[in-house]
Amino acid sequence: MGELLTYSALADFAPTPAQHQYPQPNISHNSYHTAGASLQLVPQENLLSFTCHTLPSFAPAPFHLAYYEVLTRFAMGEIKKLMITMPPQHGKSEGATRRLPAFVLGQDPDKRIAIVSYNAIKARKFNRELQRIMDDDRYYELFPQTLLAGQASYQEQGRRSRNYARNSDECEIVGYQGSFKTIGVGGSLTGEPVDMLIMDDLYKDASSAWSPVIRQNVADWYDTVASTRLHNDSQQLLVFTRWHMEDLAGRLLEQEGIYDPIENPQGWLLVSFPAIQNRPPSEQDPRAEGEPLWPERHSLEKLLEIKGRSPTVFESLYQQNPQPSQGLMYEEFSCYTDLPSRSYSVAYIDAADSGADYLCALFYKEAEDGNYITDILYTKDPMEVTETTLTYMLQQHQVERCHIESNNGGNLFVSNLQQRSWDTGNRLTRFNPFPQNQNKTARIFAASASVQKLIKMPLDWKKRFPKFARDLTGYLRVGTNAHDDAPDALTGTIECRQPPKRVSVAEMFGLR
Repeated sequence: MGELLTYSALADFAPTPAQHQYPQPNISHNSYHTAGASLQLVPQENLLSFTCHTLPSFAPAPFHLAYYEVLTRFAMGEIKKLMITMPPQHGKSEGATRRLPAFVLGQDPDKRIAIVSYNAIKARKFNRELQRIMDDDRYYELFPQTLLAGQASYQEQGRRSRNYARNSDECEIVGYQGSFKTIGVGGSLTGEPVDMLIMDDLYKDASSAWSPVIRQNVADWYDTVASTRLHNDSQQLLVFTRWHMEDLAGRLLEQEGIYDPIENPQGWLLVSFPAIQNRPPSEQDPRAEGEPLWPERHSLEKLLEIKGRSPTVFESLYQQNPQPSQGLMYEEFSCYTDLPSRSYSVAYIDAADSGADYLCALFYKEAEDGNYITDILYTKDPMEVTETTLTYMLQQHQVERCHIESNNGGNLFVSNLQQRSWDTGNRLTRFNPFPQNQNKTARIFAASASVQKLIKMPLDWKKRFPKFARDLTGYLRVGTNAHDDAPDALTGTIECRQPPKRVSVAEMFGLR
């Protein structure tokens, strides 16, 4: 779930917390206290309790309850594809890359896990840390059946371990089929299939993430190596600090979308932790706006100092909202919770000019104070497909007026759409085809202030319309833009607004 929503995944997967409490894991025994919350957990069943048991010095912050809860549900197989974005130095690797694999192998020694980082050196460091966790007596107390080669307790278990691998790249579980492999991006991942793929920070630093060549190399490696080892039941975890709009996280969200149990069950469940809360408090993230995520370690003063030095870097690394370094055309759009009582239903359709363009259809309620976007179709599908979809959407939204740019074959498109609407019984929609001959860039620039002021988005618009949101929020005021279809269509909705109705004196006093 999500649009980069804070703790968005937990809306579907976690229990509802009380006000200003974070989602709490399953309760049983082994009491644990943090930030006013008293939790009782089973270390063999809950990753947070397991971490506290195997790492007694661990002092979780309140937000870690939400983080470890969603990781626990991933470990239990409730989530197939999980993406977590978090600021640097907030403990993401401790939970996802060190403790999670050990916890999963304790529960299921037959699980085959692959752990990937930006290079082999970093991956082997994770390997050594994971071995130390599983060698520790605290781990053996919880999972005595999960053993690595060379542990003294093998004689007690009556197992032979000489034929089981244990090195800096791969460790196998003695007596079982399970193992964990650690590799760097670009490395080989041959042999057995992978049941669980964990990817932790696939870019070493900013220069790597901002390099088109390295970003493409990472994407190619994922497509040709990592994903080829997955099977129908494999799970994937991508834990990330965002660097760039087109990093692997951004690319996967664009290609596969955000998880929705009905509309996109194969999408990624997205949980995002901004360093400074930038949304109203919610059940999933009860922080007040402007409140830091982990003030004991990263105070608001420190975070604002970082932001002051480089706002663009701060938005990417700390807010998980990567943006271009050049000036953007738009700021954050206003969001609504309720539609206006007095409005009428309108659609604006801009058909694709070429195969590289998107068809953009905006459905909205036009009211005196602005255009309230209710639905969007943003697609490169051919017209024979979009005609059917739009016919349904026009009827579904009870559109009264439909503006359509009729350039480049648009007249045939309009004719077909009108006929299809008529054939399905839609007598409500009035079509307004018109040619658009003005310069697109100039129109977008000239109307940008009005678009910013009058466009109202639904709260979850970035989640529901990720490609549209990407092209709109990343549109540059000056420079080259890959796609201008989103801002162009929004500009059109402003240009087509009806002028304010003139009210006579008699009407003002209710005489007419």
